[in-house]
Amino acid sequence: MVNDLRIVDVELGDRAYPVEIGSGVRHRLPAHLPETARRIAIVTQDSIGADVDSGRTQKTFMIGQGESAKVLATIESLCRQWAAWGLNRNDVVVGIGGGIVTDVAGFAASVYHRGIPVIQIATTLLGQIDAAIGGKTGVNLEEGKNLVGTYWQPLAVLCDLEALDTLPARHYRAGLGELAKYHFLDDGSLNALDTASLEDGRLNADALADRVEASVRLKAAAVSADEREGGQRALLNYGHTLGHALETYGNHDLLHGEAVAIGIAYAAEVARTLGRIDDARVDEHRRVLAGYDLPMRPPGSPPFDALLPLLARDKKALEGITFILDGEAGCEVVTGVDPEVLTESYRRFIR
Repeated sequence: MVNDLRIVDVELGDRAYPVEIGSGVRHRLPAHLPETARRIAIVTQDSIGADVDSGRTQKTFMIGQGESAKVLATIESLCRQWAAWGLNRNDVVVGIGGGIVTDVAGFAASVYHRGIPVIQIATTLLGQIDAAIGGKTGVNLEEGKNLVGTYWQPLAVLCDLEALDTLPARHYRAGLGELAKYHFLDDGSLNALDTASLEDGRLNADALADRVEASVRLKAAAVSADEREGGQRALLNYGHTLGHALETYGNHDLLHGEAVAIGIAYAAEVARTLGRIDDARVDEHRRVLAGYDLPMRPPGSPPFDALLPLLARDKKALEGITFILDGEAGCEVVTGVDPEVLTESYRRFIR
């Protein structure tokens, strides 16, 4: 039984699919399996422990913990195991976990037999409001985060709120970093909800369901309008430019949502330096981040000359260093940002 089922559709023509939100929604997996699928390959991690019964022949394939598992070697290992088991293009891959699992499962599914169906069951807040939705898959290189990947849309995404009950506090808070991002995109739905007070670092059940649904609607609309991130969808990377650089620099000591939160605060500082926003808008960024009890400064204040090359390597960087920046008309992609502006902004940012 699913409690308070909510459904948001990602509109992509004949590749449209539902995102289902609710407690226990993982048990709706059989409803989304094609009739032709005989075998279901479950991709997950030891720490997840989510029980699902596909009603078909299924086998679980474990991947490692942390960003160190999000590499090409993991993709090769999965594909070889699937080949040995006899998985074919009529069958289905199911990713159960957070962003690392959904990225890896989706990427492996996209290249095995040149593409087989995938369903994502997101068990982390970050996965439910961002990573599992939209078909972006990928793995890391030593040179940077998510530099190798594909666009491969799932058959469905199941966001099981019940799984968040046992999510470690730090990982829950990391998801709030992605949630804070949506406050600065121009839909207005999350701003209307405002930041709720947290109890022991968590949103109450109603606030959680409302915010997950609002975030999913924003993500679904962006994906429907711009599947391959040529325009509007790129705005969903707000806070990610510095965030990804901090993750790479620190060898992923920061969780993704923590790094994004810091990146959002820094992006506001850059926008103020460029005269795009005023002090009050910078204070609004800080209010939202503080409302979710998120970090706003990089630990250890790493030297900017070590971060600058990583900013230039970001996959959004098409014409010089590229940032998503707030402004009077809302967030937009800004290319060719002057490194001196970034350096001065960072100097003020870490004070």
